[in-house]
Amino acid sequence: MRVKVRFFTRLREITDKREEEAEVEDDITLQDLLKLLEEKYGSEFTAYIRNKWGELRGDLQYLIDGRSVVSLQGLNTRLKEGDSIAIVPPVGGG
Repeated sequence: MRVKVRFFTRLREITDKREEEAEVEDDITLQDLLKLLEEKYGSEFTAYIRNKWGELRGDLQYLIDGRSVVSLQGLNTRLKEGDSIAIVPPVGGG
């Protein structure tokens, strides 16, 4: 199946893309997709989305079709055909 992944700020620089359409296995979770993206884009991508303990950074937001995965099943949310995934950096202001 196909899903779309949108990249912002630093990830846009790392991947050199605003978005990409990915062909993935049926029944894939968001966590599985992130692992595939880490394999594809390497250590710089991994260093951005993970902390020094190898855990996913808590300040990044993951959205599926505009909904935060916090309101779904978190990283275990299963993706479906045509989903749009956004990896959103923390927003600062002042």
